[in-house]
Amino acid sequence: MQRKRVLRIRELLLRMISEIVSSLKDPRIGFLTITDVTITDDLREAKIFYSVLGNQEERNKTAEALVCANSFIRREIASRTDLRRVPELEFVYDESLAQAQRINEILYRLEKEKNGTEDKEKQNCPKNT
Repeated sequence: MQRKRVLRIRELLLRMISEIVSSLKDPRIGFLTITDVTITDDLREAKIFYSVLGNQEERNKTAEALVCANSFIRREIASRTDLRRVPELEFVYDESLAQAQRINEILYRLEKEKNGTEDKEKQNCPKNT
């Protein structure tokens, strides 16, 4: 029963934090997506995983803005829910999307090189006529 509650609160936090962060007017926050939330079984701590579209500088600015907005986000969660205790929030940059993009680029280059070598092989082969 406890695990179901943790999962429900996790879903709630994911949705609420996404809404709250999208309503922030801080210019340091880039194109931000909340990707996942993990929460401890005692509901005291939550890790919020996020990704930012942009370069390293934009990621750093967004991370700084999230740290500054942490207490505001917790207050908003407290006012919108009836949780007895709002977990401590820790924002963590999610590297998985950047890694997936790098893998896709590598696969695209390999496919392009493969097609290029196949075209050269076809040009070198005599035609059977």
